[in-house]
Amino acid sequence: MTSEWSDPILLTVITNRLEGITREMGAGMLRSSRSPIFAENKDFVTAVFDRKLRLVAQTAYIPVLMGASPFAVKAISDHFSGDVREGDVMILNDPYRGNNHPPDISVVKPVFFEGELRFWVLARGHHADIGGGGAGGYNPNAKTIWEEGLRIPPARLYEAGKYNSDVWNLILLNVRLPILVEGDLQCQIGACNVGEKALWQLLQHYGCERVDSVIEEILLRSERQMRARIREIPDGVYSSERELDHLLDTDPPRRPAVRVSLEVAGDRMSFDFTGTDPQFPAYYNSSYPNTVSSCYIGLFSTIAPDIKVNEGSVRPITVNAPEGSMLNPKEGAPTTQCTVATCAAIVEAVWLAVSQVVPQLVQAGWARSNAGVGAAFNPRTKRYAAFILHFTKGGGGATYGFDGWSHISPVSSMGGSRVPDPELHELTFPHSILQYELSRDSAGPGRWRGGYGASFRLRFNNDETALSLQTGSGTQETAPFGLAGGSDAPPGKVRLTLVKGETVQVEKAGMYHPRKGDIAEFLSAGGGGYGDPYERPADEVLKDVIAGLLSVERACEDYGVVIDRERLAVDLAVTEKLRRARHSNAPSELR
Repeated sequence: MTSEWSDPILLTVITNRLEGITREMGAGMLRSSRSPIFAENKDFVTAVFDRKLRLVAQTAYIPVLMGASPFAVKAISDHFSGDVREGDVMILNDPYRGNNHPPDISVVKPVFFEGELRFWVLARGHHADIGGGGAGGYNPNAKTIWEEGLRIPPARLYEAGKYNSDVWNLILLNVRLPILVEGDLQCQIGACNVGEKALWQLLQHYGCERVDSVIEEILLRSERQMRARIREIPDGVYSSERELDHLLDTDPPRRPAVRVSLEVAGDRMSFDFTGTDPQFPAYYNSSYPNTVSSCYIGLFSTIAPDIKVNEGSVRPITVNAPEGSMLNPKEGAPTTQCTVATCAAIVEAVWLAVSQVVPQLVQAGWARSNAGVGAAFNPRTKRYAAFILHFTKGGGGATYGFDGWSHISPVSSMGGSRVPDPELHELTFPHSILQYELSRDSAGPGRWRGGYGASFRLRFNNDETALSLQTGSGTQETAPFGLAGGSDAPPGKVRLTLVKGETVQVEKAGMYHPRKGDIAEFLSAGGGGYGDPYERPADEVLKDVIAGLLSVERACEDYGVVIDRERLAVDLAVTEKLRRARHSNAPSELR
């Protein structure tokens, strides 16, 4: 018989089927979840692992979850070593036991076929509630992980197919929204069951030996692709750093920084975070699985966007984060914001390091998230529900040849997280959306400009909302950076206008309990620009002015394009003169 690796049709069919299984699992979650965080935001990931615990296929709706998933499956397998039975369903959310952060709960099921363990399937997603002192899974006031919510070590939800009521009761008695949590856990279990049945069909059709040999070839080919891609980068060590949007209680106050040295040696690449600030008592500390996953986002989104993320493609990559640093904290530090804010700082640092050697493959900085997260009681429906205000998404960074995407999720999602439906939000929650539009002048100027951020205003119609707020890209130091002569985007802002007339600027993460009539306003940053803004075609600048996205003043100041306000037309003669004068005044190396 022809070997499987020399049969490209069979290889392609089985590869696509494995990936299709993870998409079917995700589709099931979208259709059966209780929480809008699953159903609308798609804040989850689905994956298939082989019996050797190797990641074979996944659908990374939220990429920051993808690289952390192998740690969870290994932790569960190790914990139940020698005691895994058909019909078991396991759960885990502890970031110090293989998870990334507590709200993203991992549900894992071993898949048996003809009496033997052949695969593991995983469904991981952000839950509306994990208890603790916050809302929507976030407690910005937490100084330790014990204040963030329930920690679940590897445990069984179902034991050999039997409902484990003790574990279920323990979880549901420690959360405020048990109906949502129970529904979404069952949704994840259903997704795992979908994956299990599809894998049975795959094994029945092709046989275990053939499927195993194809998996070996899938992983080998992915590894070869990644090693070849790394060899295209000149050997060397490339270093950079990025700060968080958080001020430490030091004298003077300062922001903790992520510092990375990226070493390329032949066909191997290593990330070393030695020198990164120590862990600290705020919810920005990143568990090691989350740090690794963030490195993968930075790498695969630059040099390897066409290579599948699996066990094979990550073999040439190592990540060193010293224990006790904020990227590998010792047990006890809070971690909830690591998947968004700290992930962004890690990815930005990786991008800046890679840009030193292959700048045309790197994107300028994306806006960090300033989305409010919370829970509310709706007196109309008599129900509690949790939300993430993804209406506030900022802009993506530009890259060589392309403008950045406007109003796109932060790098932790890389565009995978959906914006909720405004009408459904107003039906579900006691809030009114007053403004929801792209924010003028928010994009970073460049030959290719960044994407535009959003202006979003929300009025609270009763007193029953708990709201977790933090800034994202809130200072000039943390604003989305430009590349290759492109400019940074303006920082974002979050503020509350209270019904009693006071305005509160949100500069530090915290919990808020708005009163009826209070208004929250989110001005998200745009993306950074790429290339000299004065080289952007004047007609492209004019298009943004006509669309109301760019002011006439900024068109002149940032791009050297003079536009007649009355006719909304470019004054070509004055524009050419202005651009020529600016060019002649530039340093010789920039001409």
